[in-house]
Amino acid sequence: MNNILQLKGRFEQRPNNFRQGALKLPKGKYVSALHLRELSEQLKRILNYWETNRDINGALVSVHYKHIVAKSNRLKILLSENSKSPAESIKGVKFIWEPDENGNEIQKHVFTHYVSLKAIEKAIEVLNRTSSVIETYFNGVINSEGTEQAAEASACSFNEISKTSFLKAVIDGFYVESFDIDRAEEEITEESIITIYQTGIETKKLLSKFGIYIVDERIIDGTTLMLNPDEAKLLYNNASYLIAMSVTDFSQLTRDEILDDHEETYYGESLIPHPANEPVIGVIDTQFNENVYFHEWVEYTNLLDPNIPLTARDYEHGTEVSYIIVDGPSGNPALDDGCGRFRVRHFGVATHRGFSSFTVLKMIRNIVASNRDIKVWNLSLGSKLEIKPNFISPEAAELDRIQSEYDVIFVVAGTNVPDGETKKNMKIGSPADSLNSLVVNAVDFRGKSASYTRVGPVLSFFHKPDISYYGGDGPGYMDKMVVCRDDMGAAYVSGTSFAAPWISRKLAYLIHIMGLSREIAKALLIDSAAGWNRRDDISHSIGYGVVPKHIDDIIKSQNDEIRFIMTGASEEYETYTYNLPVPVVDHAHPFYARATLVYFPQCDRNQGVDYTSTEMDIHFGRVVIEKGKVKIRPIDNNQQSEDKLITLYEEDARKMYRKWDNIKHISEEIKEKRIPRKAYESGLWGLKINTKERLKKRKEPLPFGVVVTLKEMNGVNRIDDFIKMCMARGWLVNKLDIENQIDIYEKAEEEIIFN
Repeated sequence: MNNILQLKGRFEQRPNNFRQGALKLPKGKYVSALHLRELSEQLKRILNYWETNRDINGALVSVHYKHIVAKSNRLKILLSENSKSPAESIKGVKFIWEPDENGNEIQKHVFTHYVSLKAIEKAIEVLNRTSSVIETYFNGVINSEGTEQAAEASACSFNEISKTSFLKAVIDGFYVESFDIDRAEEEITEESIITIYQTGIETKKLLSKFGIYIVDERIIDGTTLMLNPDEAKLLYNNASYLIAMSVTDFSQLTRDEILDDHEETYYGESLIPHPANEPVIGVIDTQFNENVYFHEWVEYTNLLDPNIPLTARDYEHGTEVSYIIVDGPSGNPALDDGCGRFRVRHFGVATHRGFSSFTVLKMIRNIVASNRDIKVWNLSLGSKLEIKPNFISPEAAELDRIQSEYDVIFVVAGTNVPDGETKKNMKIGSPADSLNSLVVNAVDFRGKSASYTRVGPVLSFFHKPDISYYGGDGPGYMDKMVVCRDDMGAAYVSGTSFAAPWISRKLAYLIHIMGLSREIAKALLIDSAAGWNRRDDISHSIGYGVVPKHIDDIIKSQNDEIRFIMTGASEEYETYTYNLPVPVVDHAHPFYARATLVYFPQCDRNQGVDYTSTEMDIHFGRVVIEKGKVKIRPIDNNQQSEDKLITLYEEDARKMYRKWDNIKHISEEIKEKRIPRKAYESGLWGLKINTKERLKKRKEPLPFGVVVTLKEMNGVNRIDDFIKMCMARGWLVNKLDIENQIDIYEKAEEEIIFN
């Protein structure tokens, strides 16, 4: 097998110099004055309501679009204030599904803005002036040709309104279906975690207007609150327009199926050496039984109130998870991954009966902040309740925030179907909707999706789970996972909870032993799971695929493959290199190619379905010079972000190129007829990553990791040619050799004693 190559060199950066053309409607489309008048009347009714209801010192206005809209097609002038863009007033985003004129159900964007009453008055005036111009100069309907004529006309063509404001209002009117005041429809009757829209009033002061008085300890991130049933009902009855999202707080731990069948005790301290300098993995789970044979390998802290009584069952789940991380291959030799043993820092935050999501939310941040040396955290707790279609759970949002702030990665179990549940394709439960985390579902030992697994997607778009691994499934003990949970011997279990820690082991090995970044480590696992089995519709139960068992199959490639990794950071709009020398044979590149991009964006739960703040768009392929310009011909024919006007609807960009997803996996399909790719004049390949921000420009560079695999069509090993060519073009090439990396790790972890 070939070693993975690490290419180190320079990525170029450049800002976005492409300028949008003149404002105009899409070809063949039109806007009527009547539609703009209707929008104006809707805003008048909304204005009348907020003039009477002064509780929030402003107005919440929901903008219903005709379909999913790109950032560039959102409001340009309506609801703007002074010199601010309308985008700055967005406080929430969701999807709704409604029939179109043909009766087909389509997905639509709804944006909720918090604006002043003056902004609504201005929007009404702009709509009325624009509709008057359309009636006067365009016979009541303006089409794409009409907007082109208006754009070319002199600035003083219309007395009613400026040319730019007119065109912006026309385009706003084309994409906007209606304005409304949206209200929470789901009545809240239990203790709940509720997120309210951000307004101009401090949260506690605002709630006091409705007779709700809470302390700071019950508020997270300014607008996420824990309310008891009476408080929730008060808010629902008096200000349902404030409720952006709500979930029941008491999220019960998904109970994994356990076959209570013990064998003779075979564990003993003599079967495991004392821990030394092995990497540490963090575990946040139920309690840990310190009577087990591997207790020396686990540093345990109970974070529950000491007055809470604990039973033997409260120690089982957490102990089983930590066992797999420490010594899982001993009881499951068929799953020996070659990663060795790991130490565990175990934090008990729950009992087997369940836990308060809100309490755990508070704990997790403090745990991570106080243990900065831990890079990989295993979280095998999950909710029995399904995720909501229009917002990320509070637990997942907190994990995503932590991962964007700290250099850590969470491995999260995909959650199990609860006992007695008969619903088909039950959605995963929180926090398995965390986008930055690596979410793991389970398969049986034959690689088939386990009977208890739940499915994605998240926010109707994001692929979750990410990957799958073996978690056991079936009636007999031979179909189960072997674990240790006490001093009585082996127990046989199954569940996503027991698939996740195997992935935590692999991640920790890649990060600590192999010295890779979390971006590359995550990308390697996803890339190895996907392999060459290209699928345009990723399985919502298995994810990109099942991760190989042995670490060698992740950090090495086949003899006919060249696999290399690259890391960088996006500082400008475009980050690129056109300097990758893929071997040429008979004027052609005899390779199939695939690439996986991973990054950890900031996420904003208040933005609802528009949750990720940063989009990285990957272009990888042959370099070609056209009309004096250097371009990349991508392996997936990606035409986004090209320096030309291309009609590509937002729905298509999301489906075809995973726009706004923080994982991009592109792959060519291996076919029986092998046709080498034509080598252009330079013979080079390129990698380009275009970065867009949803809200405001980032202040700090955003790291990314890319894994590229080239497969020789005729089975020839050309890795040495590739290495020589890379070195000739200025790349530093490092072979990731396992033995060398282990030696480096052990030397780095040695204690130096000064005499």
